[in-house]
Amino acid sequence: MKKTTNTKLLHTIQTPADLKRLAPEQLPLLCEELRTFIIDELSQNPGHLGANLGVIELTVAMHYVFDTPYDRIVWDVGHQAYAHKILTGRREQFHTNRQFKGISGFPTPQESEYDTFGVGHASTSISAALGMSIAAQLHNENRQVVAIIGDGALTGGLAFEGLNNASINPNNLLIILNDNNMAIDPIRGGFSQFLGRIHTSPTYNRWRYKVYKLLKHWHIIDEGCKNKLIRLSNSLKSLRANTGNNIFEGLNIRYFGPIDGHNLEVLINTLQELKKFKGPKVLHVLTKKGKGYKPAEDAVTVWHAPGEFDAKTGERMVKNDGEQPPLFQDVFGHTLVELAQKNEKIVGITPAMPTGCSMNCMMDVFPTRTFDVGIAEGHAVTFSAGLAKDGLLPFCNIYSSFMQRAYDNVIHDVAIQNLNVVFCLDRAGIVGSDGATHQGQFDLAYFRCIPNLTISSPLNEHELRNLMYTAQLPNQGPFVIRYPRGKGVLLDWKNEMKAVEIGTGVQLKDGKHAVVLSLGPIGNAVKQAIASVEKSYNITLAHYDMRFLKPLDFNVLNSVGKQFQHIFTAEDGVIAGGLGSAVLEYMSDNNLQPKVTRMGIPDQFIEHGTPAELYHMLGLDAEGIAATIIQELKLKL
Repeated sequence: MKKTTNTKLLHTIQTPADLKRLAPEQLPLLCEELRTFIIDELSQNPGHLGANLGVIELTVAMHYVFDTPYDRIVWDVGHQAYAHKILTGRREQFHTNRQFKGISGFPTPQESEYDTFGVGHASTSISAALGMSIAAQLHNENRQVVAIIGDGALTGGLAFEGLNNASINPNNLLIILNDNNMAIDPIRGGFSQFLGRIHTSPTYNRWRYKVYKLLKHWHIIDEGCKNKLIRLSNSLKSLRANTGNNIFEGLNIRYFGPIDGHNLEVLINTLQELKKFKGPKVLHVLTKKGKGYKPAEDAVTVWHAPGEFDAKTGERMVKNDGEQPPLFQDVFGHTLVELAQKNEKIVGITPAMPTGCSMNCMMDVFPTRTFDVGIAEGHAVTFSAGLAKDGLLPFCNIYSSFMQRAYDNVIHDVAIQNLNVVFCLDRAGIVGSDGATHQGQFDLAYFRCIPNLTISSPLNEHELRNLMYTAQLPNQGPFVIRYPRGKGVLLDWKNEMKAVEIGTGVQLKDGKHAVVLSLGPIGNAVKQAIASVEKSYNITLAHYDMRFLKPLDFNVLNSVGKQFQHIFTAEDGVIAGGLGSAVLEYMSDNNLQPKVTRMGIPDQFIEHGTPAELYHMLGLDAEGIAATIIQELKLKL
């Protein structure tokens, strides 16, 4: 592996204690070396580049000012924590970042005591850090707690719940708002516009604090009436600034900034001052995503996670493997446009992932019928319900692991009312390098128990298009289509779409000795496994693509339950509660007694690695499925 250059100072830093020994004038060089190190490493081992380049000065300043890990730093989302990891003892392991059995791409307490809270989804930092701040007070600990939240994550409802609670409970929480006007795609919504207008004079803040200290010294006010003074001064400031109310100070949370998030001297001086302030406070920091690397600064969405690239030229490495099948997400995006051109009721909804899920295809063609609602999955679902209630047909695309955050909304706002909402769950099943927080392993199980839902998963791109066509037909009710991250299997993917009969499976292959029931794209691995077993052993195996988890094809289950003594089920989801469980329930309820062997994800969280590595570890690739069949059938050569 190529060695990173120009990082002599960085290589003297093993922990933040080493960082504190540096003179302030050495810190800009350290930041420069951190940028060089991260760019060089990620050019060879892909990861999240842009967000990390944008917070290097902020990360150095925080570890320089605060006494970590005693003082708590809580990151939001977590893919901006690379510099944090490098400065906290993981520099030598950083080349394994996001690799199988390597360090995680997100903070996790199992990896380091400096990772104070496990993160991967957005908007959690304020609530978690508030809990830590109040716990410190209840334990009589003089511990500083800092939450770092991006302006994108601040569009999530949980962040506002945390702010609301922080305003009424005694705490010394510091919330650092990292404002770069970006999530993965540009941020949309009123809060982003508000941040663009907001301005508070640092001189005014210092003046107000000095007045407060003086009045307290004269015993004119005390902590009990401090909030009244804050409200009065906020009103005066609004009149003075003529910029309207500040939402933070409207909640009695002191607001400071905005300040330059790349000016180390200002950052360090401000953080040192804020350590002295009691009560909740917000520091508004302006940063630039991709800072210090021009290609990343110029194309922030592309360079959020650019893959391999030439660190010197900025040229991204595109592997030429010849003609390849399309990504499932791209098939979704182009198919949605086709359907929307013929069905004017169709609208598209995504929670801050238009590029990630290819909703940008519809956004380009039908901008007034496509809605990016920000990092707000619950709102995305209930907003879709409102659209459906008044006659529109929402295609609401949410990553499987993010849909977990909107579970009650699906039940309460969509399923109970049996509304016509199509939920397209991207990144379903094993996702890969983002690890446990992003694996889409639970949706089959957590949706199967909800009445009125149709739950489907396509074997390939043709089936995805057919299911999307079926879902947009009149009065289908809530309709779930789940599909994986990555490429499909068909080069000629653009078929003439046709309706699929709800709750019907398809026999892919006949056989005599046992049968495999699969759901979704894992059926392609099953095909390979069956071919391998039949080639080596004198048996034949039947194979059905079930297509629907709910409603199940009872005709298929009744037939195979009577015909075969051994049934295998295969699914790219947790074993508990998914397809295998449904098959077992049917057999038991109907007094059928074949042996059922379930293949799926076990009752555990799945680490990071490439999908191929993880499927192999779980025995869900063609080799592993074949091995299970051979073992269970006790086949011998």
